[in-house]
Amino acid sequence: MSAESFKQARDLLLTHRSDHDAAVQAFRWPALDRFNWALDWFDAELARGPSADAPALIITGEGAARLSFAELSARSNRVANGLRALGVKRGERILLMLGNVVPLWETMLAAMKLGAVVIPATTLLTPDDLADRFGRGRAGTVIAGSAEAAKFADLADGLTRIAVGPHVPGWHAFDALRDASDSFVPDGPTGAGDPLLLYFTSGTTARPKLVLHSHASYPVGHLSTMYVLGLQPGDVHLNISSPGWAKHAWSCVFAPWNAGAAVFIANQPRFAPRAMLDAIAAGGVTTLCAPPTVWRMFVQEDLKQWRTGLREVAAAGEPLNPEVIEQVRAAWGLTVRDFYGQTETTAQIGNPPGLPVRPGSMGKALPGYDIRLLDPDGNAGTDGEVALPLDPPPAGLMLGYQDDDGGIPPWTASAYRTGDVASRDADGYLTYVGRADDVFKAADYRISPFELESLLIEHAAVAEAAVVPAPDPVRTAVPKAYVALAEGWPADRQTALAIFRHIRERAAPFKRIRRIEFTTLPKTISGKIRRVELRQRERALAAQAAAGPTGEFREDGFTAEELGTDR
Repeated sequence: MSAESFKQARDLLLTHRSDHDAAVQAFRWPALDRFNWALDWFDAELARGPSADAPALIITGEGAARLSFAELSARSNRVANGLRALGVKRGERILLMLGNVVPLWETMLAAMKLGAVVIPATTLLTPDDLADRFGRGRAGTVIAGSAEAAKFADLADGLTRIAVGPHVPGWHAFDALRDASDSFVPDGPTGAGDPLLLYFTSGTTARPKLVLHSHASYPVGHLSTMYVLGLQPGDVHLNISSPGWAKHAWSCVFAPWNAGAAVFIANQPRFAPRAMLDAIAAGGVTTLCAPPTVWRMFVQEDLKQWRTGLREVAAAGEPLNPEVIEQVRAAWGLTVRDFYGQTETTAQIGNPPGLPVRPGSMGKALPGYDIRLLDPDGNAGTDGEVALPLDPPPAGLMLGYQDDDGGIPPWTASAYRTGDVASRDADGYLTYVGRADDVFKAADYRISPFELESLLIEHAAVAEAAVVPAPDPVRTAVPKAYVALAEGWPADRQTALAIFRHIRERAAPFKRIRRIEFTTLPKTISGKIRRVELRQRERALAAQAAAGPTGEFREDGFTAEELGTDR
């Protein structure tokens, strides 16, 4: 019954894909007891019948491949049997550190079938990062590319090591796993609440938290992601994301395969926007999701040069600036639809195809999600921290944060707080304000860094920006912009003046940027800006009574005549 209720919920969202209100009203998370998505959905539905020979995975560039649902089903059965022969059992934790190569998808499906827990890891991790993941993550098996094997040299003995690629002494060959039978029999039923994925968050403020998901929370929870992306059976979906991060599982595994769409990958030695646009056009991509950084690179090109088959375009990871959305619409006649979620959840808020997009808004609550905006005392209102009631919790919410001792503390609060602040208008549209830690006050006015960063990036000189509070003796704090300049713009006084004038024309006086510094922005390994590092830098400068770093430009260093308006 579990598999059938999943299919019914999925079909309802496909039926109401153009009517958001109807989808929200009719949708309910399926009631699940036992459920194994790889066996009960991928094998039993997608790899059988009409869709069996349809493309499931298309890779271009290095490691090019084209595999059907039936082929991936059989290949993942072989890998599951091969892993079982090496001693991998239900509940075993497998650290998976691969690029966008076929073994990654084979292993994801195989691990699900076995009931093993996958710890996705980016190939950018250092030996110290890996030691942390093995220590706190309690992995007993690693599957990695041969070129990465040296990173694991200092880990404890007893680890089962499997290499994808050329032979590595002391490691099992991944190719040998494929010699096993393509007929798989599970050792027993899988509980919908059994653990499936353990993610280490990117750690913008502290060392990574351990986020544990179940066989329901990501496979089933990503029905909301399938819906907001506008995916349909037979689509060719490209999600520009690196393996190891949650968004890769969101849109390179669960959301497209929930819909019966093909996952499209365009491998590049180094990301090049023109080459990626070529691949989108040549590959017949119909739906595209990319992070704001990629969209900002795309709009630096003349997008009208590419004739694509795109029907849906979306952005996720961080809020997308309205200026970028307008540039894409002008070139392609398509609206980049923003949506919001976390590693801890699936897509919670968004602009699905049937919802008119409002500039600056990240959309409405998606089917299955009840979004509350809570103040510090837990009172709900039109402004506050995005929170999810836990009575009952939505299917797409994690099991919880794993402690270092391996335990999962039970939920004790009445709601899960995301740490993100938003506002809601009378029609239910939500607007992102910023991380709770990032929003600050200047002269008793609340400042949204994202709002000012959106204004900054409208200027041609600004490639990226981060706004933080700079301590000030009069206003307590003033908004300071750290700016990464677009190519061709000098980091000089004239450029700073141009940006100051741009902001003064668009922002109320209390919101204006008062200081600018040109720099390279500090980022996490997943590419998110570490504003916490910039805030700490500003506090340190203030403590030293510094007048400001070399290269900082202050608004009061320009005359009213230069700024073009009264101060």
